Amino acid sequence: MVPSLPGKRTACPSGRCLLLVWLQAPVWQALVWILVLKRDVCRWPGLLPCPLRGSESPVSEDRGQRHRWQAGVKQVWNAVDSGSCLQTYSLHSEAVRAARWSPCGRRILSGGFDFALHLTDLETGTQLFSSRSDFRITALRFHPRDHSVFVCGGFSSEMKAWDIRTSKVVRSYKATIQQTLDILFLREGSEFLSSTDASSRDSADRTIIAWDFQSSAKISNQIFHERYTCPSLTLHPREPVFLAQTNGNYLALFSAVWPYRMSRRRRYEGHKVEGYSVGCECSPDGDLLLTGSADGRTLVYSFRTASRARTLHGHTQACVGATFHPVLPSMLATCSWEGDVKIWH
Repeated sequence: MVPSLPGKRTACPSGRCLLLVWLQAPVWQALVWILVLKRDVCRWPGLLPCPLRGSESPVSEDRGQRHRWQAGVKQVWNAVDSGSCLQTYSLHSEAVRAARWSPCGRRILSGGFDFALHLTDLETGTQLFSSRSDFRITALRFHPRDHSVFVCGGFSSEMKAWDIRTSKVVRSYKATIQQTLDILFLREGSEFLSSTDASSRDSADRTIIAWDFQSSAKISNQIFHERYTCPSLTLHPREPVFLAQTNGNYLALFSAVWPYRMSRRRRYEGHKVEGYSVGCECSPDGDLLLTGSADGRTLVYSFRTASRARTLHGHTQACVGATFHPVLPSMLATCSWEGDVKIWH
């Protein structure tokens, strides 16, 4: 049984659905966190009968470019039983584009276009950390070992590592770019990757960059040599490889060990990206690879063979987020640019 969270249940604000992640704390395995959505009843063949309802007001703007969603709002929903909104956090004055659960699963770190960073305690609603960046934030990632440290990036030529305990920037990472699209720590946390908006003829050394976390030095800037940006990155849970979603409408496979070579033999194709920030993720056991698609589909690939294992037709606009439940392997959630969120079983 999912426990109630403190605070009044409220209707969801207007806007597109930008991101959703399952809460991974064992005590709240049925909760999903959803960032800004509009009204939709989630009933579909193969879908759990779980209505997730918000408001109907439209919001426009271009996906993957400058966004103008309503004041930043974070919400926690019961995605399995009632489909009701359990708690709303209105902390940002502008759109929230990046957010992460803390590794303990009881806190939410968010960054917005208002330059603000907030770490919110899910149970009490209190702010455990608040600070202000000098750029609009589009990517966040906790350090896998030191959970008091996170790295953020956005509309800037640099990324910054923050220490929550001191509320100070402890490291900076600079490159000749305009925006950081995603951040991914490799297994031990001594290295991490960043994907950027660089895609010109001479930008092969900036599309994906590997960094040394401690020294802030670039380990490698010759990883992806094709002229496509990579809006999202994901790490395989068991093998030393990572995958990059590309605007070439395919998922590329790379070694997670220097020199981070890209596999020429295995490529995951069949979905569309088309400029949207389409997310991708491996299943907890590593056997399957999940991705959204700009045409509204959700595709499941076999990690080993790169063949398509399943296609889910559930959205009329771009499916920008897809994520496996961390405990229940047969359950996943998807969200789309039209604002609906669907729970599949």
